[in-house]
Amino acid sequence: MGKRIGILTGGGDCPGLNAVIRAATLTARGSYGWDVVGIHNGFEGLYEEEYVDLTEASVSQLLSRGGTVLGSSNRANPFAYPLRLPDGRTEIHDVSAKCMKNLAKLGLEGLIVVGGDGTMSFGQKFLAQGARIVGVPKTIDNDLEATDYTVGFQTAVEVVVEALERLQTTAESHERIMIVEVMGRYAGWIALTAGLAGGAHVVLLPEIDYDIDRVVEAFHRRHGRGVSYSIVVVAEGAKPKGGTLAVLAAGDATKQEKLGGAGQRLADQIIARTEYEVRTTVLGHIQRGGSPCAFDRELGTRFGAMAVDMVALGQFGHVAAIESGKLVAKPIEKAVKKLKLVDPNGELARTARSVGIELGA
Repeated sequence: MGKRIGILTGGGDCPGLNAVIRAATLTARGSYGWDVVGIHNGFEGLYEEEYVDLTEASVSQLLSRGGTVLGSSNRANPFAYPLRLPDGRTEIHDVSAKCMKNLAKLGLEGLIVVGGDGTMSFGQKFLAQGARIVGVPKTIDNDLEATDYTVGFQTAVEVVVEALERLQTTAESHERIMIVEVMGRYAGWIALTAGLAGGAHVVLLPEIDYDIDRVVEAFHRRHGRGVSYSIVVVAEGAKPKGGTLAVLAAGDATKQEKLGGAGQRLADQIIARTEYEVRTTVLGHIQRGGSPCAFDRELGTRFGAMAVDMVALGQFGHVAAIESGKLVAKPIEKAVKKLKLVDPNGELARTARSVGIELGA
């Protein structure tokens, strides 16, 4: 049997994952003569031993395809894995030892783990157990400290910008305040970047607790100038001063908490204080779906090829990253030590304020 590597995609899906899979497969086979094993549904497939051989032919049409052909799971924590018992009950077990045994049976030169902070933290734990792992950072949230950009972020931003452009015409026609709730969890990168590019008038971020009276005053100023509509972008993790996150479902050892409702909460606050007509749009998983933009196709390709090179060089425990336009290898702990958050006084926030965007504080 010749040499081979493995690849899995964990956490939430995003545009550009298939570009990573394609590039890793083509590089491994074309540059090194290695076979490639795709592992289904993240670490779940490693535990369940659900694999597929990846070939040049099987990945040839993946560059423009959204999602991930390998499947993914944001509940497959191998260190707190839900196992269904014969009596129908579910118990949480640490199945990492079984996963390590399955890795040993595969006999891989290395395993490429494509994911966000949760998936990378699992990879870091497996590294401590002796696994040969390299990482590729992907998340629409763009909140991994190790890299300037993650796969999927730019496509999500473009989806939001298109939505803002469409909502502006109907907002102007009906003289309404249009609130757009976007993803990002505890980081405001999608909200602020899209707000700048899409001409929003108010952008509310997780990093800046907002003063509702200040937000309402921004609408009054616009109306005082004869502008009778406003576009608001609110991140799902934004919260009012003295308030809490809008949470739809609590998290536990097997899953993260589910955020949602920040947009409607804001709308209710505005309606209670004014007579403005308000509408709320929640973009949700539209930001995750569909074909990746050119940037994410290129970034995914670069990251996928680099990950294979990292395996060849023995750079285990590192993730592919982009820094000032150049690819670099960063220690995996850099990707999981802390979230990369928007600086409330940084260049992006200063630019937003300078062009008249209200940030709520």
